Amino acid sequence: MAELDTGFFVRWLTAAAAAVEREADTLTELDSAIGDADHGVNMRRGFTAVTAALAEKPPASPGAALGLAGRTLVSKVGGASGPLYGTLLRRTGRELGDAATVSREDLARALGVGVEAVAALGGAAEGDKTMLDALLPAVRALPRSFAAARQAASEGAVATVPMRARRGRASYLGDRSIGHEDPGAASSLLLVSALEQTAGRGDG
Repeated sequence: MAELDTGFFVRWLTAAAAAVEREADTLTELDSAIGDADHGVNMRRGFTAVTAALAEKPPASPGAALGLAGRTLVSKVGGASGPLYGTLLRRTGRELGDAATVSREDLARALGVGVEAVAALGGAAEGDKTMLDALLPAVRALPRSFAAARQAASEGAVATVPMRARRGRASYLGDRSIGHEDPGAASSLLLVSALEQTAGRGDG
């Protein structure tokens, strides 16, 4: 498939922002069951700021686009979402370096580093009912195709419903966290779905 250039990454982040805007109320509803009821609001604020930052200072490379988005999220988003998503995008961007174009395999490797950084920051692992339950399967599937990554993220998000939360605010609820989809996994699915959308249906 074609290499992914800076424009691709800007379109991806813009599509993710549109998805967050569209689903913000749903994310907040999910978070109201097991969190602070602010995930949708925070994600909307952050990705609106990302869109503005990308327009104000167009990045010179895919890595720069992700780095700018990550820094913006850290500075604009309260709670855990800003640091976690900011770390994901910044570390992924740093791993891509200054390359003008990257392959899907390059992106998969870089995202893997970004997800590892998120796991270290949050002290979480797969199965803890967090965003990692969508992101880790997506990273493993991404070398196959964008569609496979989106499907894996979707299945991972759904799989959080019967889980008992072991990290984050939801963990304070104990067994009461069972039966609810993790809002971080849901928003991570939006990010991966936007990636597939940007690449085009059936691409890769």
